[in-house]
Amino acid sequence: MVTKLTRYAITLLLLAAALWIGKSLWDRYMESPWTRDGRIKADVINISADVAGTVTQVLVRDNQLVHKGDVLFVVDKERYASALAQADAVLAAQRTEQGRRGKEAQRRASLDASIISTESRESAAYAASSATSQVQGALAARTLAQLNLERTTVRAPVDGYVTNLNVHTGDFAAVGAAKLAVIDSASYYVVGYFEETKLAMLAQDDQAEMSLMSGGTLHGHIESIARGITDRDAATGRELLADVNPTFNWVRLAQRVPVRIHIDRLPTNQVLVAGTTCTVVITPHSQASKA
Repeated sequence: MVTKLTRYAITLLLLAAALWIGKSLWDRYMESPWTRDGRIKADVINISADVAGTVTQVLVRDNQLVHKGDVLFVVDKERYASALAQADAVLAAQRTEQGRRGKEAQRRASLDASIISTESRESAAYAASSATSQVQGALAARTLAQLNLERTTVRAPVDGYVTNLNVHTGDFAAVGAAKLAVIDSASYYVVGYFEETKLAMLAQDDQAEMSLMSGGTLHGHIESIARGITDRDAATGRELLADVNPTFNWVRLAQRVPVRIHIDRLPTNQVLVAGTTCTVVITPHSQASKA
C-alpha cells in the first residue's frame, strides 16, 4: 500500500513540476519583454567626391580602420590647381583694372566743371564701381577654385571602417556618386523588433541585455521606441482613394515595432558587425529596483 501511494505521490509531483515548468515557460515567452529579432546597427556614411575627375590615388583598403581626417582618395588635383592659377590671374587683372578706373574717376572728379562735363565725370565713377564689382566676382571665383582644389582630396569624416570600397586608381569620380562607405565606429546600437503586445512592458531607460548569435553579451538601455510603422493595407488607388483589402484574416499576427537600444559600453574584444542578429531581453525598472 505504501509503495502504491509513493508511486501516486511521485506521479503527482512530476505532473505538478511539469505544469509549473510549462507555466513558467509560457509566462516567459508571452509576458516577458524579450525578442530574438534584434539587429546590430551603425551609422553608415556614404562617401562621394564633391568634384568630378579621374581618381589619381586610393590610399585605403576595404575594411580598413580610418581616423577622422585621413585621406581616402584623391581626384585629379592638377586640373583644379590649374583652375586656381587661372582664377588668380583673372583676379590680378581685375584688381589692376579697378586701380586704373579708380584713379581715372578721382582725376576727373578733381577737374573743374568748365573742363570736363558732368556726364563724363559720372561715367568714370560708374566704370570704377563696375570694376570693383568685377573684382568681387573674380575673388568669389578664386575662392570657389580654392575650395574645389581642397575638395579633390577626399577625407574620412569620422573614425570608422571602410566598407564597400568601389573606387580604384583611374576610375572617373562623378559628383555625388558614392564610391565607398565608412561605418562610424562610435555609433553602434541595437534595434529590437518587439511585438506590439509587449510594448506596455517597455519604457525608456529600461535595462537591456543583448546576446549575440556570434557569441558575447552586450548591455544597454532603451533609448527610444518607434512611433510608427508602415501600414501595408493602406494603399492608394488610381483615383487617390484608399484601396482597402476586402478580405480579413481572423488569425492576426502581432506587428513588430522597432525599439532603439543604446549600448552602454562598446566591447574592446568583441567584433561588432552591423546587420548581425541578437536576442534582446529587457528588464523593466520595477524588476530592476526589486533586484
